[in-house]
Amino acid sequence: MIGVKISNQSDKPIYQQLFEQISAMILNRVLESDFSLPSIRTAAKELRVSVITVKAAWEELERSGLIYTVAGKGCFISEFSDDELSLKRDEIINKQLDKDLVFYRNMGADKQELISLIEKKL
Repeated sequence: MIGVKISNQSDKPIYQQLFEQISAMILNRVLESDFSLPSIRTAAKELRVSVITVKAAWEELERSGLIYTVAGKGCFISEFSDDELSLKRDEIINKQLDKDLVFYRNMGADKQELISLIEKKL
């Protein structure tokens, strides 16, 4: 399905993997506005995952404003100007960063430690 790769070995839930990969394709304009996503059932069959899993990913994409649904027709990629797309990207990155920072704080990592670890990874 549109270049999506699911890993059953990943710590991330499958719906999150779908959300992240499709989000990235939208934000990087790999998928253009008004592109029709496969139906939930079709995507589930192609990816060999539960319909519920795909539905959760599509719902998260819609909540994020990346896709819209037309009753009886399916889900489509939302239209964005370059500026809107940049703002949407920042919004999604910040949302994930907020979640990650809670984890790092709970682990006792300080700012300098995190910066050092990030620099090593990049």
